[in-house]
Amino acid sequence: MLITPIEAFNDNYIWCLHQDNAAWVVDPGSADAVLAHLRQHKLQLRGILITHHHWDHTDGIEALRNAFAAIPVIGPDNPVIQGLTRNVQAGDCVGLDGLGVTAEVMALPGHTLDHLGYCIDNAVFCGDTLFSGGCGRLFEGTPAQMHHSLSALSALPADTLVYCTHEYTLANLAFASAVEPNNEALQEYQRWCETQRAAGVPTLPSTIGQECAINPFLRVDTDGVIHSLSQTGEALSDSVARFAALRRWKDNF
Repeated sequence: MLITPIEAFNDNYIWCLHQDNAAWVVDPGSADAVLAHLRQHKLQLRGILITHHHWDHTDGIEALRNAFAAIPVIGPDNPVIQGLTRNVQAGDCVGLDGLGVTAEVMALPGHTLDHLGYCIDNAVFCGDTLFSGGCGRLFEGTPAQMHHSLSALSALPADTLVYCTHEYTLANLAFASAVEPNNEALQEYQRWCETQRAAGVPTLPSTIGQECAINPFLRVDTDGVIHSLSQTGEALSDSVARFAALRRWKDNF
């Protein structure tokens, strides 16, 4: 199975999972971008996975269902999302027709309350929960929910490939560098990402191991992050409080 990014809007990636001529897509905010990719690569869409209800992850559903009759559209139990054919929740398993793989569903509330992730082989499709070098804003969930979701992701095997849905990496790393200016792994990764983007190449996927080494939102209990947060005057009584302080810092960075 191959996994290919389809670029949409300013910085979205719609992930296309394909084998032979069968394809599934994750979070198709733009039907036009998906249809063009399918035509170019002679692929037949067999299904759609949705992580959460935001428009830039769901607006292509209707047009894709019109183009490919009877395909399954799988996502969270949220009536705001039009066109779903199956609601799933944490622990459910979904066979991806034509690809010969199964997606295991994770609950990842924080960015939104309905947010899901999908683990497929050694990859996780985590929507707007975990970004490379960062995490999603808390539009609906609490700091405790997002911290728990990020902890669940960080507990995956280190070689798990991280497929998030935005090319936010360089902006995230600028913040991460302000938090941990002496993190050598972060400095090396930032140089690599700058080279990738200069060549017009995605920085994604990352890996869980990489994120645990460089992403401050997965490192709220490390000495470097705690030291930087101590300069902000925030209450840092536990991991959730440190995460909340870090997220507020990033929101105003």
